Amino acid sequence: MLSQLSIRTLRNVNEVTLFPSAGINIIIGENGSGKTSVLEAIYLLALGKSFRTRTLKSAVQFGQPQLQVIARTNGNIPVGLQFSILDGLSIRLNNAPLKRLSELASQLPLQFIPANSHHFFEQGPKYRRQLIDWGLFHVEPSFNFHWQSYKKILKQRNSAIRQHKKRDEIQLWDRHLISHGEAITQLRKKQLDKLIIEFKQIFSSICPTYKDAQYEVKYREGWLKGETLKTALAKAIHRDEQLGYTRSGSHAADWSFRINNFDPVDVFSRGQQKLFSLALCMAQAKITEQVKHEKTILLLDDLSSELDKDHQQNVLQELELLPVQAFITATDLDVRPSKKHTMFHVEQGAVQQQDR
Repeated sequence: MLSQLSIRTLRNVNEVTLFPSAGINIIIGENGSGKTSVLEAIYLLALGKSFRTRTLKSAVQFGQPQLQVIARTNGNIPVGLQFSILDGLSIRLNNAPLKRLSELASQLPLQFIPANSHHFFEQGPKYRRQLIDWGLFHVEPSFNFHWQSYKKILKQRNSAIRQHKKRDEIQLWDRHLISHGEAITQLRKKQLDKLIIEFKQIFSSICPTYKDAQYEVKYREGWLKGETLKTALAKAIHRDEQLGYTRSGSHAADWSFRINNFDPVDVFSRGQQKLFSLALCMAQAKITEQVKHEKTILLLDDLSSELDKDHQQNVLQELELLPVQAFITATDLDVRPSKKHTMFHVEQGAVQQQDR
């Protein structure tokens, strides 16, 4: 959670300092005013990368040599990020250089919901795996060990396949791949069981149309149902050699929802798809607080997109009940903000807190 945020020469934001509340922060401004750049600054600070560009050079204000984002967390811990066109990226946490981005991510649990928040349905299995793995990273200490180990072993196995090593040399990696892969599978299934419980309550609140719906979650391990990973790897070795990589495993897993026995994408409107994605992120935040007693930072770009007045109100009311520090952008709100909300107005890159 952030108690102070300073941004300098990030896109059209020249130099601003914000003192956000611990709850809901609403950022109002016209298109192109710089309000999404405030979200981008927070995202940069938490993850060391941008959701708008692959190269941070394009995020530096034109004519400037660098950008900076500096903040203080609720524990008064300073966090600072600087990207220089000449020297690249540097990050400091508690006045010390950061060695691993995972340290930053663990300090600032963050979820981002873009204006076009239909990623669950459009981005494919990789996005859905990352969504559930985000939750596990923050609540299950063993998950990162298993996942990092699994990726290293998978890389070695694939390298052996591409180098046309003897089959027994390729399969030397299988035992460890199976061990970590099966652990990952069990952790993901447990997290999904928790997620569906919280999701049902939240989604029924923000999308009352589905208040009495029946939900089912399906997890596909990444190999044929009814087989073990050991069997799947043994049966697929010839195919893997032909393809040049390991096809079966936790890296190929996927999961999906059924609502009233339908695929949501077949019955949901665009607005309901947005609420679905929101509810998933809110549910993850709730689980994170239950286990780690930490608030999640929730970035929501363009609340009013696809949502009418009633659904905007439902979202804001539900966010008030959740353990999140929310930063929400909008060109305008169809609902009247509560006194519990902190309002900021952005115009031509300048940010000003509004008196209530």
